[in-house]
Amino acid sequence: MKVESKSSSLGGVCKQILEHVGLKGFSQEDQFAVHLALEEAFNNAIEHGNGGDTAKSVQIDYSIDDQRIEIRMTDQGHGFDPQKVADPRLEENLYQPRGRGLLLMKAYMDVVQYNPQGNSVHMVRFRHLDTPSTPSP
Repeated sequence: MKVESKSSSLGGVCKQILEHVGLKGFSQEDQFAVHLALEEAFNNAIEHGNGGDTAKSVQIDYSIDDQRIEIRMTDQGHGFDPQKVADPRLEENLYQPRGRGLLLMKAYMDVVQYNPQGNSVHMVRFRHLDTPSTPSP
């Protein structure tokens, strides 16, 4: 689906994708991870990729089966090299406002890959089994 490059466009997309994730029986943990990654990727696409240009759009494609959730998000920007984004965990970058979204996407998704141009991210979350709580003796 193609959506406008503005933050208010994400609500309906998130709702649609998360409804499908829920219908497939994914855990709350999986749903949270996908929601967070969607928000971070979309915000990066509109702010950094499309440069805040609301005349541009973001293409979001997804598929969900019983074992995984796959999302591809592509903006109309020139792209970037994810290897050149500074690690926000390093002391010299702690107060810099960049890089945290990529870090969160990598932490919550099992696969995060960019196309060679750097304007499209492919993310995969595999079904994570809920750990049942064991009653204490």
